[in-house]
Amino acid sequence: MGRYRAWIVVIPLVVSACGDSAVPTTIPSTTSTTATTTTTTATSTTTATTATTAPATTTTTTTTTLAVGPWQVEGRRYYFPLQPPGAGTYADGHHDYPATDIFAPEGTTVVAVTSGIVDEVGRIDTWDPAIDDPANRAGLYVTIIGEDGVRYHASHLASVEPEIEAGVEVQAGQVIGTVGATGNARQPHLHFGISRPTFPGDWEVRRGEVWPYEYLQAWTRGEDLTPVLPEA
Repeated sequence: MGRYRAWIVVIPLVVSACGDSAVPTTIPSTTSTTATTTTTTATSTTTATTATTAPATTTTTTTTTLAVGPWQVEGRRYYFPLQPPGAGTYADGHHDYPATDIFAPEGTTVVAVTSGIVDEVGRIDTWDPAIDDPANRAGLYVTIIGEDGVRYHASHLASVEPEIEAGVEVQAGQVIGTVGATGNARQPHLHFGISRPTFPGDWEVRRGEVWPYEYLQAWTRGEDLTPVLPEA
């Protein structure tokens, strides 16, 4: 028996991708994007502000206009310390230091002899006859430093005008008080002293170191005679 060789023919199968479009093995996913608009609504917060109006402050300035005495003349610098001058009597002299005692009825008007600043005021009579302290003999008093640089001292007063205080400006001829008998005065009179300014409380100087007589005479006549102070 003959031997037969078997031949096996392998025919490859070729698949052609032609004709219709090829079908993709993966179907792409189509995503539709929708734009989302977010609307933010702001909540308006209104804070009510209450305006506080401060109450109006009204400042009232009271100006005291002093009555001009019938003896006051515009432009005059010096006046006799009592008004009217004829209400008092005085002599050219004093006891143990320069000064003048002008005797007049209690209540007679006492004025500033010239314009200046009030230096001291004594409204309380502190004199005690049992002690007789020289510093308290003046009783009620007013001391003025004049614009002329001279100190004028009026004491034994019955009263002092309410507006007269230390540091207050006074005008020549302005009423400062009334004649009395306070302190060690035995009868109503005005003790009038002229001196250089020193310091408040210096009673030994303020009571007088210049003889007033010639100045009192000049002021009675209406003459503006300025006192001459002793050399320091």
